[in-house]
Amino acid sequence: MKLFPDQLYKNLSPFKSVYLLFGDDPWLIENCKSQILNEARKQGFEERIQLHQENQFNWNDLVNEWQAMSLFASRRIIELSLPTSKPGTEGANVLKELMAQPNPDTLLIIHGPKVTAEQTNSKWFKALDANGLYLPCNTPEGPQFQRWLDGRINYFGLRLQPDARAMLVTLYEGNLLAADQALQLLQLLSDKDPVSAEQLNQYFEDQSRFTVFQLVDALLINKKKKAMHMLAQLKAEDTAMPIILWALFKELSTLQQLKQAQKNRENLTNLWKKLRIWDKRKPMYQDALNRLSLSNIEHMQAMASEIELNLKQHGIEDWTATSHLCLLFDPVAHNSLAHIKLN
Repeated sequence: MKLFPDQLYKNLSPFKSVYLLFGDDPWLIENCKSQILNEARKQGFEERIQLHQENQFNWNDLVNEWQAMSLFASRRIIELSLPTSKPGTEGANVLKELMAQPNPDTLLIIHGPKVTAEQTNSKWFKALDANGLYLPCNTPEGPQFQRWLDGRINYFGLRLQPDARAMLVTLYEGNLLAADQALQLLQLLSDKDPVSAEQLNQYFEDQSRFTVFQLVDALLINKKKKAMHMLAQLKAEDTAMPIILWALFKELSTLQQLKQAQKNRENLTNLWKKLRIWDKRKPMYQDALNRLSLSNIEHMQAMASEIELNLKQHGIEDWTATSHLCLLFDPVAHNSLAHIKLN
């Protein structure tokens, strides 16, 4: 039976003999596995055997473990990792045979990368699915991520104002591990009052000697050396890359809107108010607008998107590319750095 991960906690009873965890999100797989193992321990499953399908993997090892008696007179857990989600012909036959030999004292957990529709329709997969639960552990996006985030916010007993929730969506969509860690930190730091975006800034940024807000201020007024020093300090203090990218995206979006309005010969008075840029900060934005062209800003937005994509899809924290992006706040740098392509 197919079940989405956020519904697992409500469906651990009756307990199944097989759980299939396949998908591209490590956090979801580990979280589901943790829930299953916790419930298994309550039901007397104590001995745990871990098998990993490698080139020389012997499927008889799995058969022997399935049929063996526990050395400790307890029920057993067999955890099988399929790195390609493909057991091969021999493995497929073994898995079908095991399902024809029910063993109530053995729990089988199989996990691996995302499976295709063709794989879920295969005989081996259907045999396993008929005896357990299939949990597709794929990273949620858009509305699905927001539902996941709301679930975790409720799990940690947090109360967030709409602007704080929106900030978390912007910062962490596509990275469940980082989002969950941020919520754990927030649970420790916050009281019972609703948390605002301003408080989130304080929680996640004021722990550093320099904040990302000081960084973007230095970039707006083209203080390159100061900005590079701040960026290096933020990296040394393990400031989360998504937070730095969020701040850069925010400023670039603001500059793009202002520059476009300027190009259209619009009066900026209402836009300043809409973007909540007060008189004290206007000179910094004006300085950046006088330096940068609309094409400069749009190129920087595209580069920021590439950096974010590498982070979310491949887990690459590209600090070199981020430093190049910061240097591009100086139009002169576009001549020497704009051609650089990210891997």
